This record gives sequence, structure tokens and C-alpha cells, in this order.
Amino acid sequence: MSNTQDRWTLEDITALFDGIFAERYQTRLIRGGDEPFYRPANSETPYHQVIFARGYYASALHEISHWCIAGEKRRQLEDYGYWYCPDGRNAEQQRAFEQAEVAPQALESIFTRACGRVFHVSVDNLGGDIEVDIEAFAAQVEARAQRYLEEGLTARAKAFQVALKSFYSDQLTLAEAVAQAHATLESMDEALLA
Repeated sequence: MSNTQDRWTLEDITALFDGIFAERYQTRLIRGGDEPFYRPANSETPYHQVIFARGYYASALHEISHWCIAGEKRRQLEDYGYWYCPDGRNAEQQRAFEQAEVAPQALESIFTRACGRVFHVSVDNLGGDIEVDIEAFAAQVEARAQRYLEEGLTARAKAFQVALKSFYSDQLTLAEAVAQAHATLESMDEALLA
């Protein structure tokens, strides 16, 4: 496909995520409503759900970032057991929000770039009456992204980055990109055992 933008579809991002993680981690990417949410498997749904908001591509990447960061225990809790304060936060609440969001947004920026898209930070406080220093927050996010790249990504994050790059930049098929991600997971597993 000559136009990369034509490939930024919800069907493709869902197929990549599910192809990599559905069987191995019993986790699927789900298009949701107004708010993103993580729901662990339960008696009605035998798989974990990374639910992204309103069908937004960027929301999918952001929620996948949270999932890639969350450890095994956190992935057993609704919304990973994280605190969340909605729009209208005061200055102290906004600082806490930004502190919690540096790592996921840094990982999201890596994923976004692997897709060939432009990343934009989100301070997510539209109803707040405080002034937010977006540039300072963006600098923190970029510094954390560079640290991820220098120190190495976790296995799930690396596999997803590989799939995104394989599909969007290298123009491999969905099946080939998923296979590349599986190979990455296998090689990282072997490295841990060595």
C-alpha cells in the first residue's frame, strides 16, 4: 500500500495486538465508548480486555502502552488498580496525573513513531482552571522515551513495536508482522533463560 495513512485503521491495530497477545496473554484490544478501561478476565469473559475510547487510534496506542507497562499482578486488577481523577483536577492532582502518565505516554510515543505518525502529549485536564506547562511535560515524556530506547523495552512493548514497524514502515503483511513479534517474544524469553 503506497499511502501509510490508509493503513492506520482500527481493524489493523486490533489485528496486530490480538495476533500477538490474544493466545499468549489471553488479552484482546476492544473498541469502547467514552472512557478507556482495562478489564481483567472474569466468569463472563474468558480474556482480559484493553478497551480504548471512542474508536480513536491514538487511544488504542495509549491503552496498549499502559498494558505493556503493567506487571502480572496489576493485570489482574480493573484499570490495573491505578488512581484516576477526571478532568477538572487541581494543581496537586494534575502533578500526580502527569507523574503517572510520563512512562505510558513515553511508550505511546515510541509506538506512534513506529507507525509513522506524529505523537502529541496529553495533559488530559480540559475542564481544569489551572495552567498546565505542556512543554515541560512533553520534555519529561521525551526524556523517558529516550531512556526506554537506551535501556531496552520490556518483551511485550518490544514485540508490539516490532510489529508496528514491520507492518507500517517495512510494509509487511499483518501475518508477517505478527510473526516478527512472536519471534521477538521468543528470543527475549530465551535470553531470560540463558
